[in-house]
Amino acid sequence: MTAETHTITTDGAEITYDVRPGDGPTLLLVGSPMDAVGFTTLAGHFPDRTVVTYDPRGIGRSKFTAGQTTTTPEQHAGDLSRVIDAVGGPVDVFASSGGAVNALALVTARPDQVRTLVAHEPPIIPVLPDRDNASAATKGIAELYQREGMGPAMVKFILMTSHQGEVPAGWIDQPGPGPADFGMPAEDDGSRDDVLLSHNLVSCTHYEPDFAALRAASTRIVVGVGEESTGELAHRAGEGVAAGLGLEPTSFPSHHGGFLGGEYGQQGDPDNFAVTLRKVLDEQS
Repeated sequence: MTAETHTITTDGAEITYDVRPGDGPTLLLVGSPMDAVGFTTLAGHFPDRTVVTYDPRGIGRSKFTAGQTTTTPEQHAGDLSRVIDAVGGPVDVFASSGGAVNALALVTARPDQVRTLVAHEPPIIPVLPDRDNASAATKGIAELYQREGMGPAMVKFILMTSHQGEVPAGWIDQPGPGPADFGMPAEDDGSRDDVLLSHNLVSCTHYEPDFAALRAASTRIVVGVGEESTGELAHRAGEGVAAGLGLEPTSFPSHHGGFLGGEYGQQGDPDNFAVTLRKVLDEQS
């Protein structure tokens, strides 16, 4: 599929999105802070559908136009709504990680635009039993970034996302490896414009789903979790979101990035992941 690239203006951003034309229903693939590149492999598994990918505001080709320093799931949802208006809806949506949080905000506001949402491992802290400790740890990472820069904060982020089980009190202050252990520079270059650590981290993970609105929505919602990510925060949060919706989570092959086929140097199980996604989408009534 050859992608056609388009740009639209939204409130505070210029959003770039790609359309791979097909004969079947439209499938919108959503990540955050991951851009469209991360869905290259997965998109290739759906040549029978029109596949739409996009770069979230402030990421990749999509630029801020109003000098933002933070973003919210509601703002991302507004951007997604505008993209759907442009390509023609309603659409099916597969959304992963922060993209799943933004897609839940979209369905809350505009359920008429989404037939089926597959929300894969949304890292929503308020649904966790250890929400207070997880919140303190996540806010601590954001504060560490402001104090010391990318390297130390990214190390803590990696450790946080891979941590097994509930987050203990005082986690952010526990000693651990440094940036050099992860092949990252320890020096602070002074920049504070990383979209993950500065713009999205706290607002995304602290989103409060409106479960009443989501349960009442016309959209069919499926919550996915990774077979290999059991015990990790995003997996546990996916289970919590599913419980809030009165659903059982659906297991997807591989880990948090199971759909990746080498993008960003990460490898999941994209072939089997796509088989599961197709099965889930085909189950819609």
